[in-house]
Amino acid sequence: MTTDTIVSVASNFGFTLAAPIDPAGIDCKTTVRADCERCKAYGHSWVCPPACGEIDECAARVHSYPHGVVVQTTGQLEDEFDGEGMMETARLHGEHFREFYLHLRETYKGDAMLALGAGGCNKCPKCTYPDSPCLFPDEQQSSMEAYGMLIAEVCKDNGVPYYHGRSTITYVSCYLFK
Repeated sequence: MTTDTIVSVASNFGFTLAAPIDPAGIDCKTTVRADCERCKAYGHSWVCPPACGEIDECAARVHSYPHGVVVQTTGQLEDEFDGEGMMETARLHGEHFREFYLHLRETYKGDAMLALGAGGCNKCPKCTYPDSPCLFPDEQQSSMEAYGMLIAEVCKDNGVPYYHGRSTITYVSCYLFK
């Protein structure tokens, strides 16, 4: 499947926008990763730091993929305090992301694809980390932030709009391919 085909097919899965990105130009920053330490999932999930790997390991993994696609789901909010609208858009984006991931997995097996979502994993009610192996290792998806990516910068550097106007919220994920 070509990158252009993947971009075209993404709209069938409910994304507001899909565009190609160049993984080689992605800067995985320790400053972004440091923000993870304030999250309740830090140190409690296989897909979050520190379990997802050191920042240099994550950067090497990202840069090993020659092709990428960023996907966005943008929701309209009643106002900037519309928590329900934010949560609904996040839910929709997560649903779109997982469905498209399963579709792409039919073609891209094993490490031929790296899917990085918006936020951590919520597949299990409680993650087995660090006591037992992940129950679904083939479905693990770290977040772009866990890999040190500044989302606005990834979008800007690849000519992808990120801000879609007042009273909107946009969730962003990416798929990287070999």
